Amino acid sequence: MPPDAGALAHFRALESLYAAAPINRMFESRLEVVEAGVARIHFRLTEDHYHAAGAVHGTSYFKMLDDAAFYAANSLVTDRFLLTTAFNLLLTRPLKAGPVVAEGRWISGKRRVYVADARLIDAEGEEVARGTGTFMRSQIALSGLPGYRSA
Repeated sequence: MPPDAGALAHFRALESLYAAAPINRMFESRLEVVEAGVARIHFRLTEDHYHAAGAVHGTSYFKMLDDAAFYAANSLVTDRFLLTTAFNLLLTRPLKAGPVVAEGRWISGKRRVYVADARLIDAEGEEVARGTGTFMRSQIALSGLPGYRSA
């Protein structure tokens, strides 16, 4: 069943919120909330994201995986901002500069705590990392956040 107009407006507003976050000035990236419980973020990594041994630093892996899982979960919540309470990572391959996609998917929870996972796919279509997070409803109203608006 296709999402209704209210759900689509929420998805676009989450995309706008993501684009407005100051941290995202450090990453060339674009969020798309595909459907309720599914988010995809397209990143372009550069050598600015490298550690001393010439590959992407783990902090970038965390940011990409956490964001994708977070937005997958928050796509199901229309009134409150979620907060990450825990996140587990599995890094399986090094990343170099170039495009990467973070795919997030809601797993469970629809009241106070949500569980979502994400995976990173490199330019060759290979999975290079995955993570699972728990996210909790906060007291922060989405409607009061700068950037949360329909396009």
